[in-house]
Amino acid sequence: MSDALNALAALLGLEEIEENLFRGHSQDLGLPQLFGGQVLGQALSAATQTVDAERQVHSLHGYFLRPGDPHRPVVYQVDAVRDGASFTTRRVTAIQKGRPIFFCSASFHGSEQSMAHQMAMPKVTLPENLDSDPSARLERFPGHPIEFLHLGDEAETGQPSRKRLWFRLTGDMPDDPALHRYLLAYSSDFNLLTTALVPHGINFRDPRLQIASLDHALWFHHDVKINDWLLYDMDSPWAGGARGFARGSIYDRDGRLVASTAQEGLTRLHDHGRRPSS
Repeated sequence: MSDALNALAALLGLEEIEENLFRGHSQDLGLPQLFGGQVLGQALSAATQTVDAERQVHSLHGYFLRPGDPHRPVVYQVDAVRDGASFTTRRVTAIQKGRPIFFCSASFHGSEQSMAHQMAMPKVTLPENLDSDPSARLERFPGHPIEFLHLGDEAETGQPSRKRLWFRLTGDMPDDPALHRYLLAYSSDFNLLTTALVPHGINFRDPRLQIASLDHALWFHHDVKINDWLLYDMDSPWAGGARGFARGSIYDRDGRLVASTAQEGLTRLHDHGRRPSS
């Protein structure tokens, strides 16, 4: 793996400090608080380490309670809620300075054959053909392995606002489905909530804007390769009351729907720079 990707994988690896108790380091992405995707990925890592390997996570539902400090480690306490005949359930609490900053429930299930269907992937330009798309824009973060190919935003009156982009983590990775799921959880928090800003012409770096994730839901439908291009198709059908709501569908390049997301977050706009706490 590249140094940047190796560092990110190590960030999600966690240290087991006691039975059902883990500690993770933090990264500073230059945001006002700890990046929510880090807590999602680490919480999933902590839960997975307490579950038999033949069962893989299929859903995660979490709430962000307090802003995290990107300069302090996070402790994850796992509660083994249930080990059933078909499903395993875990509850994870993320703690900094003795107080919970996040908690989630995660459900795990073994492989089964069954009836199946999916919504088709929208018709978009493939990553290798984006040179022919004048609306496409490549975005990278210095020193970070993630990259985005933005396909343009849409905002039509009476219709959900939309963001579509390809993303991937650059570099070779081991064929470990659990690690790819942690990294998908981490990556799923990028761009999702900002879809609710599109109809209003507000950039998430606008100094008048107070924005923060309040909750995050993620459903895993298939194994995923996070170091190959994935299409993130996001829409926001509603915003109001200083909150925005957004949904996402994640497809691999073969058109398989590999995951679905939903998130509500604080989207408070201040006229005079006053930023009360959430």
